[in-house]
Amino acid sequence: MASNRPAPEAPFGSYDTIGHPTASGFPDAAPAATSEWNPTEDTIRPVRGRHRVVKQRGGLARSSTVLGVGVIAAVGAGGMATAQDKPRVAISLPDASSLPGVGALLGGGADEAPDETPAPANLAALTLSAESGPADAQGAGAEADAGEALRARILQQADQQQASAEAEARAAAEKAAAEKAAKEAAAQQAAAEADAKAAAAKARAAEEERERAEAKAAAKAEAERLAELAASYALPTSSYTITSTYGQAGSMWSSGYHTGLDLAAPTGTPANAVHSGTVKSAGWSGAYGYRVVLELEDGTEIWYCHLSSMTVGAGQTVGTGDTIGRVGATGNVTGPHLHLEVHTASGGGIDPLAWLRGKGLTV
Repeated sequence: MASNRPAPEAPFGSYDTIGHPTASGFPDAAPAATSEWNPTEDTIRPVRGRHRVVKQRGGLARSSTVLGVGVIAAVGAGGMATAQDKPRVAISLPDASSLPGVGALLGGGADEAPDETPAPANLAALTLSAESGPADAQGAGAEADAGEALRARILQQADQQQASAEAEARAAAEKAAAEKAAKEAAAQQAAAEADAKAAAAKARAAEEERERAEAKAAAKAEAERLAELAASYALPTSSYTITSTYGQAGSMWSSGYHTGLDLAAPTGTPANAVHSGTVKSAGWSGAYGYRVVLELEDGTEIWYCHLSSMTVGAGQTVGTGDTIGRVGATGNVTGPHLHLEVHTASGGGIDPLAWLRGKGLTV
């Protein structure tokens, strides 16, 4: 430490161009050519306070501004290192050298030689110099706190952006899944409806086919029955023409309508038994002329009227197709014909034409 003693004052006088005192300025001194003043630590007044010259390392001055830029860069580097274990979110930081006023501090002059000690790759490794004053240390600590807060905000924003991106992706995936499920459900419903329609059409076709088969079977059975009946039944006469049918109205009949079937044929045409049976009566019957009543096994009676002659008698048994008389014009008639009536076992008259056709005969 320097002494606080007062330094001796140098004599006042005149000096030459290189700072040497002249003889005229110092009468008691030695000649100027042999005298030289060399100041020493004891002859110099001590300077109070601490003064230092900051050495620039590679053009980087230790100042609060540059230290703040370093902290920001370190925060960005630390944030990116921390975010390596998370999905990357694009965060851009400006280049420190592009900030106004920072490039000159970092780069230095073009003719300035670089420092022997290279700048550290990670600016976060910079530390405060032991020579810095308390004010610089406090400022650096405040700036470090601000940088840490900025880093925390950047990480928070990155987390928020990541969470938002994940939420949007999840919502999009859920929407796509819902749309896909709706399409699949609609397709399944359409397929089910198509299957139901096809099944209904198939069922209708099967029902129609069954009905056709049943109708065909019924027609076949009826045809077989009629064929069997036709083998056991015969037409009452031949070479005939139908001139009047059952129920036909007219004044020429006493009941007001025709009660039988008129088959016009030449006189003498054979009248045949339509089925095997027993002759119930044979003789004259007023307006019916000569009449033969043939009773069948089920009690049905067949009346043959207006005959010209009869070839059977009451109580006689006949077979299908046997001749029982001949066509004539006896009784109340206008010409030769066979008047045929059919009566049920109860005595009521029915349509002979329908009855004959019901037995399989073609009339």
